[in-house]
Amino acid sequence: MTDALNKAKAYSLRKYLIAVIDTAYTLVLLFLFLGLSLSKTLAQQLALVTGNSYFVIPAYIFIVFLLHYLLSLPLHFYQSFILEHKFCLSAEKIRDWFADQFKAGLISYFVTLIVLGAFYLALARFPRFWWLVLSLFWIFFSLILARLAPVIIVPLFFKYKRLSDEALRQRIIDLAKKMQINILDVFEIDFSKKTLKANAALMGWGAARRVILADTLKDKYSVEEIEVVLAHEFAHYRLKHLIKLVLMNSAVIIISFYFLFKTGSFLLNLFGLSSFSDVAALPLVAIYLMSFGIILQPLENYISRRMERNADAEALKITGLKEAFISLMDKLAAQNLANRNPHPLIKFYFFDHPPIDERIAIAKKG
Repeated sequence: MTDALNKAKAYSLRKYLIAVIDTAYTLVLLFLFLGLSLSKTLAQQLALVTGNSYFVIPAYIFIVFLLHYLLSLPLHFYQSFILEHKFCLSAEKIRDWFADQFKAGLISYFVTLIVLGAFYLALARFPRFWWLVLSLFWIFFSLILARLAPVIIVPLFFKYKRLSDEALRQRIIDLAKKMQINILDVFEIDFSKKTLKANAALMGWGAARRVILADTLKDKYSVEEIEVVLAHEFAHYRLKHLIKLVLMNSAVIIISFYFLFKTGSFLLNLFGLSSFSDVAALPLVAIYLMSFGIILQPLENYISRRMERNADAEALKITGLKEAFISLMDKLAAQNLANRNPHPLIKFYFFDHPPIDERIAIAKKG
């Protein structure tokens, strides 16, 4: 038991350290790109080469994405491939890893182009209220992506089919009805091709809402444990947590863009830029958004942990499966190498779920 705990702590510590290094490294790259006038030079050269302003943005984003990926590749490769294999959490082959990287890069590129198109359109049409128009578009677009994710995006990385275990499928459907959650169906996803971690989710909304059950969970957990983990996911919908999260994230987005609108002129002048309509100013926008994310992450995590505790309580209330919940938590901690009892500072900044030991202690008291 001690060896397993030490292994989990070692894995977690490396993940936290890499996350901090990656964030700091990206910010340094962005500041250098601006401070050395590389962003301005790139934008000017692309304008001369293309001769058409409509091609400058796609070309600029492509080059910046590619440069960032290449400069971050060693750290990212260690984080998501070497480290996962070192701790026996992945069996993914390197060619599959690079294939996923390519697909994820394409998705990020086209999503960024859509958002930037809205950004420049809002700047041109609504010079005084672009921050509000862009925020509303961002919120709407995020909801659309959530709707499309299980239908279009997830199948690009995983194969999933309707759950073949009919008894388990019916049990999950009955649980959803009991908790007044409408779902399309229950699907099994081939998680084991990429990771040995276990997971389950309720994805999408409206007619596309479906249960996604990882094969790494289905094959290693009892039906009671699977029921209680899905009751937890259903509880988020039952308690309207997703609506609350959308409202919270919407407020963060609006405040972030408003702050950018009110204070950006100083930094624009500092880096010799005229306005945010200048493509060369995009790294400055990224710095703002990253900085807000860093500052607000502890607050967002605190709110998320409260919601997770409420979802645990609701799941136990509906199912009454206290022992199954406790065994589920123990198994997930071992399988996913979760840090069961982190330092308060680690919990404060990195944990959007309560630590495993805390969740078990609360369940035992209930």
